[in-house]
Amino acid sequence: MTTAQLYQELNYVNHSREKRLHYANLVIDNPDLIEKLLEILFMVDDKISPRAAWVFEFMCKENLEEAIPYLDYFTENMHKVHQDSAVRPVAKVCEYLVNAYYSRSENRMKTELLPRHREKIIEVCFDYMINEEKIAPKAYSMKCLYLLGKDYDWIHPELVLILERDFQMQSSGFKARAKQIIKKVKGKSLPKI
Repeated sequence: MTTAQLYQELNYVNHSREKRLHYANLVIDNPDLIEKLLEILFMVDDKISPRAAWVFEFMCKENLEEAIPYLDYFTENMHKVHQDSAVRPVAKVCEYLVNAYYSRSENRMKTELLPRHREKIIEVCFDYMINEEKIAPKAYSMKCLYLLGKDYDWIHPELVLILERDFQMQSSGFKARAKQIIKKVKGKSLPKI
């Protein structure tokens, strides 16, 4: 399947779990499509870009190791994604990658998610935290930054500063997640706000 053919196929992807999973499995079964899927995802101004992002997210959920050969390409370009419906799955993929890296169970991400990849994830997650993004990318970013802060000691103080600064202006979902993260970072319970 060519990139143009895959692009046409992505017209049939919608918000339904069934469609996203169908196309994610198509890509998993045909790994040569992953690079083409990412090329479409990074056509950031195109209406099909978010659909590619949805499929890539589901592919990573089903089989994260399929993304390993494309970590450089993904992390070098993910900051370009700006459509809300594409930002959320990109942030979710970052969370999958970081969760796997810090997982207690052995997996290839522990050796394949290199410092340069982690640094790009840190950069994009902080961008999501300080920019006008929806709650989901912010929530995924909080979790990523919390975990990455275990190895990068400057992250936790910066993260707490942002969370406390933005606390009053955010949704109840943001506040709940922020409280959890701040509590974990500070290691103590917080007064009710």
